[in-house]
Amino acid sequence: MARGRQGRRQADANETISSDDSVRLDRWLWAARFFKTRPLATEAVTGGHVHVNGQRVKPAKSLRVGDELEIQKGLLTFVVTVQDLSQQRGPASVAQQLYSETPESAAKREQEAEMRRMERLSRPTLQPGRPNKRDRRLLSRVQQR
Repeated sequence: MARGRQGRRQADANETISSDDSVRLDRWLWAARFFKTRPLATEAVTGGHVHVNGQRVKPAKSLRVGDELEIQKGLLTFVVTVQDLSQQRGPASVAQQLYSETPESAAKREQEAEMRRMERLSRPTLQPGRPNKRDRRLLSRVQQR
């Protein structure tokens, strides 16, 4: 561990915490790269988008190895098990070692993504802006039926 400007201890990016310790939930979500900033992680936890072991929690909840998290981020839902703890945000390769996603969660996310792709392909493409004369005539024909 190196010392910073003010004599505080600074952890290396690859350094993790021993399994008997705990880390704040919002800090772990940021370190595991589920959210880009800590305030975004805090906001998601406060808003009820993150559950620990099936319960709604606060951002300062102490997270331990083995806890199961359900993280809802936009249309995506992740169900992960905490494998390791870290307070430092490191490279993506290190962040992926902090958790393991359940196979059911990964399969469900892939299935939902495929459904969104199919839905997008089935929709007619609308042109942005005002309809021109030809488009207005087509719209009026459809509306009269």
